[in-house]
Amino acid sequence: MGPAAYVIAILGCADGGASCQTVATMSARYESPAQCAAARESVLDANSDLDFPTLVAECRASGATPASAKSTNQSQTNAVAA
Repeated sequence: MGPAAYVIAILGCADGGASCQTVATMSARYESPAQCAAARESVLDANSDLDFPTLVAECRASGATPASAKSTNQSQTNAVAA
């Protein structure tokens, strides 16, 4: 049986995405990987104020071990200095 829910984790990355760490995990739960993936961009946009050169939104099975930042189940944005 698969996981009951999926969550979006925000990773802050340095070195062009080579070195990432989890900086936030959203409280919203999604019933499927597709629903989670559909929400990544808006969640990433809403959390673009985190202090990292690159931010990545990654869907994870609730309670799962973190996946690699190189996962295909992620969205990415680069911070732009004003």
